[in-house]
Amino acid sequence: MVVETDDIQLVRAAQTGDLWAFEELVRRHETRVYRVALRLLGSPDEAEDAAQEAFVQVWQALPAFRGESSVSTWLYRIVTNRCLSLMEARRGYEPLSERYEAPTAGPQRATETHDALAALKKAVLHLTPEQRVPLVLRELEGRSYDEIAEILEISVPAVKGRLHRARLEVVVAMRQWL
Repeated sequence: MVVETDDIQLVRAAQTGDLWAFEELVRRHETRVYRVALRLLGSPDEAEDAAQEAFVQVWQALPAFRGESSVSTWLYRIVTNRCLSLMEARRGYEPLSERYEAPTAGPQRATETHDALAALKKAVLHLTPEQRVPLVLRELEGRSYDEIAEILEISVPAVKGRLHRARLEVVVAMRQWL
């Protein structure tokens, strides 16, 4: 993959102190890192803080990066761990911002869609972090089972088990909407 090769070159340059290379790496990945944080934390403000803190951790961890995983997998692991730490620290859930609602047509349909989307957000945010993280990475970020296993440092069967339990929880929570 061309981008990955370029990413590795940027990491290598940043490891030698090239700030431009690090800034470019951040520019390339900041949207994805923020999106993962938002989907895991549910709060735009917390997601922004988590993404910034994740990139600070990336800068600090640059000397240790050996290229055994892809740069994107390494970044996902760092932001995911940061979000897990924040979730554990707060031990609560906040609803996602309304500005992320999907547009709909007609007032009745808009109300139904709003209510169903709110129920879905609530269902996802009430999953345990162990279930929510693989669900977000798989269903919303499109990561493979192997990538999720590498990000979370667990086996592929463990990823599949967590995803299965997460999906069951969401289906149960969404029963009235099905």
